[in-house]
Amino acid sequence: MSALWIDEAPAATSTTASTQLKIERETHKLEKRLCREVGRAIVDFNMIEEGDKVMVCVSGGKDSYGLLDILLKLKARAPIHFDLIAVNLDQKQPGFPEDVLPKYLSDLGVAFHVEEQDTYSIVKRVIPEGKTTCGLCSRLRRGILYRVADELGATKIALGHHRDDMLQTFFLNMFFAAKLKGMPPKLVSDDGKHIVIRPLAYVAEKDLIRWAQHRQFPIIPCTLCGSQENLQRKQIAQMLREWDKNFPGRIENMFSAMGSVVPSHLMDRSLYGFEALRATGVADADGDMAFDAPTLPSTGRITVVPG
Repeated sequence: MSALWIDEAPAATSTTASTQLKIERETHKLEKRLCREVGRAIVDFNMIEEGDKVMVCVSGGKDSYGLLDILLKLKARAPIHFDLIAVNLDQKQPGFPEDVLPKYLSDLGVAFHVEEQDTYSIVKRVIPEGKTTCGLCSRLRRGILYRVADELGATKIALGHHRDDMLQTFFLNMFFAAKLKGMPPKLVSDDGKHIVIRPLAYVAEKDLIRWAQHRQFPIIPCTLCGSQENLQRKQIAQMLREWDKNFPGRIENMFSAMGSVVPSHLMDRSLYGFEALRATGVADADGDMAFDAPTLPSTGRITVVPG
């Protein structure tokens, strides 16, 4: 009997070691993918330039933690010099653990600033119970962050929106605002003074979830938007998750489509001059060929429909 235990022990140890090795390999691949996708977005949209001071907005959620984490890794190996400063807006939500982020950021060794503004009371006072708070909350937050960026001398404001956020915004605008409008990876702020960037634009949310679990970020839940279960955004997110599960590749295709627009095949007259369109007799690669059936030889017969 003792021999049996002795013989089995190495096998169990080997299995455990093999499993651990597999986990380490998958984690390494995930880290490489995150760095690659963030780096690709930065290059594609010229998000960060030499000498930039990037203000990374850190809310305490998995996305902003992941954004800061990956930017720190890229900063260490980037061919240019840029600085990072993490900024948290303490909105005075009940139960908000004020010590969590300062301790985490201090331990990380990154420069940071915590801005205290009681926007929570404003939102709760203005928005009736049961109504969506996101609109007012985001406007208040945006104005404060722009001011803080000025005070800190930040040249770029980095937000933690990822690929899935951008797709959700596209469908929200289409379904509820009747617009083909998304969430751009880079834009000028509405006051015209700031460049806002989204370095996670190419990153899938499921990768950020896995990375947050691996890195064990001290997640801080939001008691405003996080507590609203009937948000239209959450419904859209569920729709996209179901599509991703049932139709592999659909999410990737839809996201790619947002960067491959053909104005001549839509209906926006401000983007394409339909009124002045004339036949030129010259072949056009963007002509009316999308999903057309292949050309068949003529049978020489004409069908006449009565009436």
